[in-house]
Amino acid sequence: MRLEMTISYRTEWGQSLFLRCGDRLYPLEYRPGDKWVGAIDRLTPGQTLEYRYEVHRNGLCERTEWESHRLTLPSDRGVKSFEVTDWWSDVPQDLPLHSAPFRSGVFSVEPGRAWRAAGTAVPVFSLRSEQGFGIGEFNDLKALVDWAAATGQKVIQLLPVNDTTMTGTWEDSYPYNANSSFALHPQFVHLPAAGVAEDEEYLRLRDELNSLPEVDYERVNNEKRRLLRKTFASNGKRTLSSKGYREFLEHSRFWLLPYAAFCTLRERFGTADFTLWKTPEKDYSVYDEALAEELASTCGKELDFHCFVQYHLHLQLLEARDYAHSKGVIFKGDLPIGVSRTSADAWVESRLFHLDSQAGAPPDAFSAQGQNWGFPTYDWEEMSKDGYAWWKSRLSCMSEYFDAFRIDHVLGFFRIWEIPMSAVHGILGHFSPALPYSSEELGRLGFDMADPRYSCPCLDDRHISGVFGDLADEAKSRFIADGRLKSAYSTQRKVLEKLRGNEPDTVRLREGLMGILDDVLFVEDPRRRGYWHPRIAAQYTGAYGSLDEYRRRAFDRLYDDFFYHRHNAFWKESAMRKLPSLLTATGMLACGEDLGMIPDCVPDVMREYSILSLEIQRMPKNPRETFASTWNYPYYSVCTTSTHDMTPIRAWWEEDRAVTARFWHEVLGGQGDAPWFCEPWICRRIVEMHLESPSMLAILPLQDWLSMDGDIRLEDPSKERINIPAVSRYYWRYRMHLTLESLLGQTGFNSALRDMILSSGRAD
Repeated sequence: MRLEMTISYRTEWGQSLFLRCGDRLYPLEYRPGDKWVGAIDRLTPGQTLEYRYEVHRNGLCERTEWESHRLTLPSDRGVKSFEVTDWWSDVPQDLPLHSAPFRSGVFSVEPGRAWRAAGTAVPVFSLRSEQGFGIGEFNDLKALVDWAAATGQKVIQLLPVNDTTMTGTWEDSYPYNANSSFALHPQFVHLPAAGVAEDEEYLRLRDELNSLPEVDYERVNNEKRRLLRKTFASNGKRTLSSKGYREFLEHSRFWLLPYAAFCTLRERFGTADFTLWKTPEKDYSVYDEALAEELASTCGKELDFHCFVQYHLHLQLLEARDYAHSKGVIFKGDLPIGVSRTSADAWVESRLFHLDSQAGAPPDAFSAQGQNWGFPTYDWEEMSKDGYAWWKSRLSCMSEYFDAFRIDHVLGFFRIWEIPMSAVHGILGHFSPALPYSSEELGRLGFDMADPRYSCPCLDDRHISGVFGDLADEAKSRFIADGRLKSAYSTQRKVLEKLRGNEPDTVRLREGLMGILDDVLFVEDPRRRGYWHPRIAAQYTGAYGSLDEYRRRAFDRLYDDFFYHRHNAFWKESAMRKLPSLLTATGMLACGEDLGMIPDCVPDVMREYSILSLEIQRMPKNPRETFASTWNYPYYSVCTTSTHDMTPIRAWWEEDRAVTARFWHEVLGGQGDAPWFCEPWICRRIVEMHLESPSMLAILPLQDWLSMDGDIRLEDPSKERINIPAVSRYYWRYRMHLTLESLLGQTGFNSALRDMILSSGRAD
């Protein structure tokens, strides 16, 4: 069958119209009267198509429709062609005000008033209640909702709540390294609601764990797992035969059964690394339906247990969501940009990921060597073939519990920082997708890439002595031969494997070799031989310092072009191909974490699709500012005093006296020396600035709300930090120092906070 379509669209000079269906792009022809026509041949009768129209110029997508068209063809095989007249689907005006919280009636907009709201950001694991089990649980969210409603807040923002169980140790506490993009973390289950008896053993454990100042991740999870298995043995059959469970299983089968199989094999083999799931008789490292069927028949009870736990988590989070809605409050979730390479997603859908690479971030003020998150990067071309079905399913699942979401590292939808598996430091990465320079192009600019000094580390005696000092002779004899690093030490990954241990000399040799391997001007593209990316921050390398003046200036020019100009249109197209499909998959309000090295195209695309930006006073987006002006924030934004990756207000105040002094004089208008400590009245002034800003949402960490009251805030501000990004293996264990019940009882503080929020126009 042939599908013929016509659409009216007025283009500008140089623009053309295309139709995108799956991963195929079909050109349209112009007809007088701003009509464009095209056709798709060899379609199947009864087939359902999903497609979008795109505007292209010079081979790049400049604009795409907001929502896709869905069309089911006639099933009559006698129909040879089918004609359709389409219309262009534009982004709705005031899109955020048409998102799920408003459509569902949880929020309402008054005519003529810019709707604004306040909220609290806090990880679920950080909540403390009298009925808790040493960690925050989904059940505790209801008490947090009560406090939010009592103080006039409308939004509760959470960190990711997906299962991160990999090793069974505290290192699994990192919430951005999930073993499933769909499954919820068993640590958040409230045991009595899942059928665990509140007997003497349970109460003793609960009180012991709940008295701890921080989360004991390993103990909490081990005990919860033990008690869940115990109640499953006695109550599981009744739950699994219930109508509610059967409906949940049917609705979630596509991810739930593979996840249960993943958990079963992880425990059988003692590792989440599925590449090691092999026995002499069977290879489990590659998932397929036959494997799933075999596991269901041989390990059915074990699979049922993991499904049983997920069912109770689902019920408890859904109950908390419904309770929040009844109080006029919504939950804002967190969509991690990365997926663990040892996850059920990577095991089941390996075709969607580049498992031979690592995602991270380029160097910044907090990490001079860049960040290496270890996640595989996405194969966006492969994902596009089914219209980004995995992403749509992921977002749809998320929308069952959340009405808004934070897009972690939204820049990843434009380009990701990709690091080869051979590297450890993020500084050896490159942007992907990108437009690297060919060897021929660099040759014309004065860089003959056949010369190893541009892409291989410098190993002359002076440099070696400068790096290793009194260990230089040992380094030369152990690591270098014929003017090159020996093969056993030719990459950072090899160095890390060979030089283990924390003895002072071993650490010096290891770090020295790592630094030498960083010292290059160009890194080769891993998928296109003979194409090169300038190494980020290369001007600080010895390789750059050894250039003559001509090549130094040539490198500066190409570096500036590469990182600030060359990719703007290219990355805009990259984002526009993905974002409309993802943002229209649900009605959730989209908020982007747009921090870091931001290409010029990012703000334009975020404005076009009404993705709320993130505004942080300490991290101004204007490079000429030391502190951002809260009065000038855009309306479609989320403003905050700090994030989970930063020190809260009080600890930040004590970090750097010079910075504090500038803030005291330039922002607060203070006279004389800045106070040594961030007194409650100073915290209040900072909070008021954010509440009075134009931002649609002012969502502050719980710690910063509490900082305004000297009687209830934690005595030691250094204990309020949730994460330190520079520490790759950080223990995420911060807990509230007072219970939610106690917080609800702070009538004086709560009344003052409600008055602040009301007077700022952020409460009804």
